[in-house]
Amino acid sequence: MSSVVLLPYAPSSVAVARQRLSMDLQDSGVFATAIDDAVLVVSELLSNALRHAHPLPSGMVRVAWLRSDGHIEVAVSDGGAATEPRAARPTLSSLGGRGLGIVEYVAESWGVRHDGDTTTVWAILPAPQTASMNGQVAALKEAG
Repeated sequence: MSSVVLLPYAPSSVAVARQRLSMDLQDSGVFATAIDDAVLVVSELLSNALRHAHPLPSGMVRVAWLRSDGHIEVAVSDGGAATEPRAARPTLSSLGGRGLGIVEYVAESWGVRHDGDTTTVWAILPAPQTASMNGQVAALKEAG
């Protein structure tokens, strides 16, 4: 299962991306806690792109996800920024700067890819399926 969504370079796109990802993962039978983690990571990556980076030349941002082998890779692509995305170490009194630290904590791995003027921040998370979905898939294969 994979999906690519082009969204306006606007704060309202965060809610749209969260909803689309959540629905896709629910439909594919991923555990609710894994869905919550993936949605949190997409929210952080997309919010950071909107806050710190430029839009793609089209004026949009791209959100993509790919689920395979019990994992999901989520990625947000933008037009790049003056600085490289990195996890900060904010003080206790800081009002922000925790987003990529949260991603680092929740994801198995994360990183940054550059392709010309496009910067993509990605993360890989566990995305196990529920037992009932695994049983349905097995039954379909046997019937098949």
